[in-house]
Amino acid sequence: MKLGIVGLPNVGKSTLFNSLTKAGAESANYPFCTIDPNVGVVPVPDVRLKLLGDFYQSKKVTPAVVEFVDIAGLVKGASKGEGLGNQFLANIRECDAIVHVVRCFEDANVVHVDGSVDPVRDIETIDLELIFADLEVLERRMTRVGRSARNDKDAAAELSMMQRLKEHLENGKKAISFERKNETEEALLKEYGLLTDKPVIFAANVAEDDAADDGANNPHVQAVRSHARETGSEVFVVCAQIEEEISELEDDEKQMFLEDMGLKESGLDKLIRASYSLLGLMSFLTAGEKETRAWTIKKGTKAPQAAGKIHTDFERGFIRAEVVGYQELLDAGSLAAAREKGIVRLEGKDYVVQDGDVILFRFNV
Repeated sequence: MKLGIVGLPNVGKSTLFNSLTKAGAESANYPFCTIDPNVGVVPVPDVRLKLLGDFYQSKKVTPAVVEFVDIAGLVKGASKGEGLGNQFLANIRECDAIVHVVRCFEDANVVHVDGSVDPVRDIETIDLELIFADLEVLERRMTRVGRSARNDKDAAAELSMMQRLKEHLENGKKAISFERKNETEEALLKEYGLLTDKPVIFAANVAEDDAADDGANNPHVQAVRSHARETGSEVFVVCAQIEEEISELEDDEKQMFLEDMGLKESGLDKLIRASYSLLGLMSFLTAGEKETRAWTIKKGTKAPQAAGKIHTDFERGFIRAEVVGYQELLDAGSLAAAREKGIVRLEGKDYVVQDGDVILFRFNV
């Protein structure tokens, strides 16, 4: 899973990125301090992996990972070359979703580029720049496809769709709300990689005082939540300053620190949960003495396609899957005991994999 992080300058974007990834992107109280796209890869926290790894005494435990791409702060006019952010928009075209960091804290010592804190206005500013950037991509493609449209039926159909899409974007609407008439149009939209066609998770960055109650009494957070409901987006409340402190701690100290702050989970945990929910993702597990590993798949994936995540040969030569829930396996005490109890199931090609399934694939090529 790959997530692109966007936001105006001075909203806590790079501070949050640093704390999530420990990648050390520069952050300071002035615009454009992040002038190179920063990339960080972090493991997906999953307590099941450690339990299964201990259970099998696995030599290796491999979590699923998330890749974060942080770009320079966008400003009004970025799509026309203002500031530096537009240089790096291409870096998030391949992302699965966008994490939009919005400032929901008041602090006279931290400059706001528009002079006041108004997260919905800030969201609309960024959305508009992304729409402008998408229009630029679309217009270039329309020019290219237009040359073939007279003599090519498929090109003519694509050009007609692009004209509808262009009008949709020019009305200030994002590509994600554009109506696709058929699967061909859906495939073309994916091919374009439009920024506004990606689902969005809002990271409402609050002051320390608002972190423990999840921003319940913060009017800025309420405004972001209301906007997210209207647009079908996810929201999580985070204090980038707290996350920065957490990132400096050893694993065993983190939980104590969170409890002292009145927090149930870290910002990374919240973001992963929101991302999996928004993108309809889950994990199945493979386990043994050599390796215990988590694999990320879409909800609704059938067994052969899940097997293909491990290796294409597994999908091509799929015979069956031996499946047991991870908790059932742990409770049984061993795989042999789970088999004796009859809780290890043999599933065929139509089995829809469930979150937390521990699977052994049988295949032949």
